Amino acid sequence: MNTELMEALTILEKEKNISRDVMMDAIENSLISACKNHFGTAENIKVIMDRETCDYAVYAEKKVVEEVTEPALEISLEDAEKIDSALQIGDVAQIPVQSKEFGRIATQNAKNLILQKIREEERKVVFDQYFEKEKDIVTGIVQRYVGKNISINLGRADAMLTENEQVKGEVFKPTERIKLYVVEVKNTPKGPKILVSRTHPELVKRLFEAEVAEVREGIVEIKSIAREAGSRTKMAVWSNDPNVDPVGACVGMNGSRVNAVVQELRGEKIDIINWDENPALLIENALSPAKVISVMADPEEKVASVIVPDYQLSLAIGKEGQNARLAARLTGYKIDIKSETQAIEAGDLPENYMEQMGLIGEEGYTGDYEDEYAEDGAYDGYDEDYGEDYEDGGYDGDYEDQEGQDEPDEIEFVETDN
Repeated sequence: MNTELMEALTILEKEKNISRDVMMDAIENSLISACKNHFGTAENIKVIMDRETCDYAVYAEKKVVEEVTEPALEISLEDAEKIDSALQIGDVAQIPVQSKEFGRIATQNAKNLILQKIREEERKVVFDQYFEKEKDIVTGIVQRYVGKNISINLGRADAMLTENEQVKGEVFKPTERIKLYVVEVKNTPKGPKILVSRTHPELVKRLFEAEVAEVREGIVEIKSIAREAGSRTKMAVWSNDPNVDPVGACVGMNGSRVNAVVQELRGEKIDIINWDENPALLIENALSPAKVISVMADPEEKVASVIVPDYQLSLAIGKEGQNARLAARLTGYKIDIKSETQAIEAGDLPENYMEQMGLIGEEGYTGDYEDEYAEDGAYDGYDEDYGEDYEDGGYDGDYEDQEGQDEPDEIEFVETDN
């Protein structure tokens, strides 16, 4: 038993996860290569290796002839009889080859062949390991900044977080642990090239899968995600179990689950809405937290016209149009948002709604609001869904999902002849 070789192969198998059979094949090939360098040919070389004991033997097959013209391929009858007296002219003799007799160059070439195979197998193992994590999240350790890119250590391989895949405003310190989305893994001669991202929408989805058991088990499905990295994400969820509230499951008790994701994303705001097969209801949900009067959606053209109360227009559009933009990405519809006054002037407001609100009478448009509006025309100050955000007669700008909104002035409505 070749104990030393067996121990070396066992160590390689444990530490580098390289198969013993693969390494034995590499040793056999290296011995054949050494014979070729030593004898000038390897056509008649046979290597026999016991996979259990790691014992090996090298033979050169030579034809028995009366007169030798090619020493590498032929052997005289006299020499052949010394090995086996039963050999005759025309037989093939197996001549043992002593690897110790190989020259320095042949030995060095054999060694390099084995080392090259080890490196190739090690790269292949690492590639396979991270290829399985493609389209998934991994935890990496920040090493250093390389220009505007960041070198990330993932364990057995390094990845480069490029400037385009970084969230603007995020700054990392060396040795800091961060979660990354593996966009693609490529196999190159220098090892696997791993492309990671902090801006990809799927990063949010994978983080929720890690935090929310219902999502991980498939009870709650994340149907669609729209993201502006570093600022806001909108996510539509659906439950396959009528007894499970999809939004509540993702938010968690006291917001524990969603807060864990927000913390990992460095404070990025997340809106979670209910998915609906009805595009009008989906668009209404997507424009949350803004309230909607009506939605007219065209599934074929993928366009929708939305009417919102005057005091909700800025909330529906969002800061720099962000709320409307994310809602459009989330639903896949081109959304046109109008205020109630604009809709009335354009004649787009549904008649049943105008009748219900007392906006249509014998004399036409009255300008009066009912129920939800105070006598001075302002919103009456409280809504159970938004609480104190509206207590002073208008949106106060502190709602966590609509940062930076200005508090609107009170809305006055003037009677017209129309």
